[in-house]
Amino acid sequence: MNTDPDTVFFVDDDTVLCELLGEFLSNEGFDVKFSHSGQDALNQLDAVGYAYDVMILDIMMPEMSGFDVLQRVRRSSQIPIIMLTGRGDDVDKIVGLEMGADDYLGKPCNPRELSARLKALLRRTKHNPEQVAATAPLANEISLHNITLNKGTLEVSLNGQKLSLTSAEFNLLQLLMQSAGQMLTKSELTERVLQRKLSAYDRSIDVHISRIRQKLIASGGAGEIIKSIRGVGYQMLAESHEHN
Repeated sequence: MNTDPDTVFFVDDDTVLCELLGEFLSNEGFDVKFSHSGQDALNQLDAVGYAYDVMILDIMMPEMSGFDVLQRVRRSSQIPIIMLTGRGDDVDKIVGLEMGADDYLGKPCNPRELSARLKALLRRTKHNPEQVAATAPLANEISLHNITLNKGTLEVSLNGQKLSLTSAEFNLLQLLMQSAGQMLTKSELTERVLQRKLSAYDRSIDVHISRIRQKLIASGGAGEIIKSIRGVGYQMLAESHEHN
């Protein structure tokens, strides 16, 4: 059994904050690596082949912002990313999610909440070898609306063409496909996919749904197979309703 600690790549130009949060996360069992500029972060990622388990990325950095780094990273990797945003800046949160971040946390952040978010993100992005081995191969695969999702390999394809999804998008699509024909509330989706409570004005699920729809359409699929239930939640249409 692999007992190596999960590696967190912490990118923030605030060295004091990095030291304080890094010490806390180390005590929580994480192996924390640091970078204090966008370009240095990209250089480090290239040097290790993106071989970190999760990334914390601050938005407000000089020369190269966190958004710029996120955009560059997403060209090469789906490494799980938590963005650090201004506490009340909802625009930054939404933009970060739209660009491919998995989650966000406002600054200044509570170290315990950051640790909890990291652990939740890792739980939904890393394989559980024992669980996968105990599951029959066919049970790992879901097919609906010409979409094939493999829970064992964490791959999704549409009409045989691979879709590149973040961890949050993958888990959200999986839950919708497994619950086809059933309406799921945003509160339920937030708890089951992001593993946290839905808070006021939290549009994370809405943004992730929007990105999934865009990727389906871009690959020749139909975005309308995911139906919005205004003010309540979302539903993936059952197969028989695809052409209605």
